[in-house]
Amino acid sequence: MSFQAYLDAIEDKTGLTPRELVALAGERGFDDPATKAGVIIDWLKQDHGLGRGHAMALVHVLKKGPKISAKHVGTSGSHRDESDTLWLDGKRNRPASGAGGDGGGQA
Repeated sequence: MSFQAYLDAIEDKTGLTPRELVALAGERGFDDPATKAGVIIDWLKQDHGLGRGHAMALVHVLKKGPKISAKHVGTSGSHRDESDTLWLDGKRNRPASGAGGDGGGQA
């Protein structure tokens, strides 16, 4: 599953875009660099029903923003992504060419 597919699945499960979840996390102070991943994972599980793998994808966005390693960009494996920038503003708003661009702004 690609990184972007994880974020899309989170949106399907929660009804919230990744950017909306990042904003909710910020309201709780989880955007503080000192916040441990486990605290964020517990919140995402309890309040949004996310499992560890999907929660960790969102933790990455909270901690590092929408940029990801270009390691799988343009590959043919199951973990391939179309861009090294994740789209955070929802599947329906994503440009037809895939994630690309600026990720809809900074996380």
